[in-house]
Amino acid sequence: MLTPVEKRLLDRLQAGLPLAPRPFKKLGEELGLSEAEVIDKLKELKERGILRHLGASPDSRRLGFVTTLAAVSVPPERAEEVARGIGERPEVTHCYLRRHRMNIWFTIVAQNFEEVEKILEEISHEARATARHFPAEKLFKLRATFKL
Repeated sequence: MLTPVEKRLLDRLQAGLPLAPRPFKKLGEELGLSEAEVIDKLKELKERGILRHLGASPDSRRLGFVTTLAAVSVPPERAEEVARGIGERPEVTHCYLRRHRMNIWFTIVAQNFEEVEKILEEISHEARATARHFPAEKLFKLRATFKL
C-alpha cells in the first residue's frame, strides 16, 4: 500500500525531475516535503520494489541506435532460466514471459541491425531455440503515465 504522500510523489515523478541544481529540493518544495524527505521516500520506494528505476530515458533512436521487439520459444521448464539470461544482457531493456507459443518476449537496443542479428544469434545459441525479431515501422507512443 502507498501512503498519500508516496502517491503524490510518484504521480509528480512521472512528469520528470525538475531541471534544477537540486532537483529533490525543488520537488520537495512542490510537494511540501524537505529535500531529505523526498530522498528518503524514494529510497524506501526503491527498497520495496515499487520504484524500479529513477534516471534519464534518452531517445535511443535520436542517438542513432535501433530498437526491436524480439521473441523466442523455449520449453516451459526452461523458460524462466532462459528469460533471466536474456534479461541480464545490457542490450535488453525489457524481458517478459508470455502465455504464447513464443513464450519469451524482449526488446533490444543496438548500434545497428547487424548488431541485433549478432545478439539474436547469441541468444538463440544460449536458448537452444531460434530467436526472431520484429522491428517497428512507426512509433506511436513513447511513454505511459497513470494516476495513483
